[in-house]
Amino acid sequence: MAIPRYEEIMLPLLRLVADDKEHLRHEVVKKLANHFQLTDAEREELLSSGYQTILDNRVGWARTSLIKAGLLEMPRRGVMRITPQGKDTLKEDPPAIDVRFLKQFPGFLEWRSGFFPRSRRSEESASLESSPAATEQTPEEALRTAYHELRGVLADDLLSRVFSRDSAFFEKLVIELLVKMGYGGSRQDAGERIGKSGDGGIDGVINEDRLGLDVIYIQAKRWEKGSVGRPEIQKFVGALQGQRARKGVFITTSSFTNEACEYVLQIDTKVVLIDGKHLANLMIDFDVGVSTVSSYSIKRIDSDYFEED
Repeated sequence: MAIPRYEEIMLPLLRLVADDKEHLRHEVVKKLANHFQLTDAEREELLSSGYQTILDNRVGWARTSLIKAGLLEMPRRGVMRITPQGKDTLKEDPPAIDVRFLKQFPGFLEWRSGFFPRSRRSEESASLESSPAATEQTPEEALRTAYHELRGVLADDLLSRVFSRDSAFFEKLVIELLVKMGYGGSRQDAGERIGKSGDGGIDGVINEDRLGLDVIYIQAKRWEKGSVGRPEIQKFVGALQGQRARKGVFITTSSFTNEACEYVLQIDTKVVLIDGKHLANLMIDFDVGVSTVSSYSIKRIDSDYFEED
């Protein structure tokens, strides 16, 4: 069974603590994992941040939602207990508890309204808040999904812009990107060595580090149609061997065939393939051709701060 959505956790969670006793959070998470018959891999799967498991995060959001609705309470840190209102809710035997169900409780409704600034509480934001897509994810997950969607659109737009420019611009772009990634020393040093080699399948050479302890050979192809196949990569590898080079990077605005990708795994020479999608994402990561419009920082409680000395 897949890891349940946080709304799917609400009713089982409330039922687990229906005995009026205090329950430790980590014990509740373990019992819920057993209830949903999760595998070890699903129990240990981490958020992209790497600091918390997905299950623990979703149980946390389910618990918080029930607390805001007045169905649960926290007598002390890491402990939860059902409230009289929570017991009354279970007596009604609801088929499910979700965001729509919890909106009958003023405390929960007031808390949810805080997700949108009052100046933006338009019909549009209210509709978004109550839509199925919005309630299936925790607010943290919804923000992460929106971020990846925006990033995907930006990456596509970046590639379209690159396609609209000539090869000389593409070479300059490659220089800018590699320098920002820490290769080649200064931009001027890198620019002197890229686009000027033209030696049998090699477009240029760049230092691997600022001291020039090793070099990387570059092939940059502004490829508009089809995928780059194994023959092109073999030609590049042959050129590397002619220079007694150990490392190379092949950058294209297109993609690579499966045969090309498998080939570089079978050879001794270290060759990195960067396709158009990877290139666009590197441009975003290292601020090449893009600028920051807004930035959001997600924070969590520092439990150590509140510990008694």
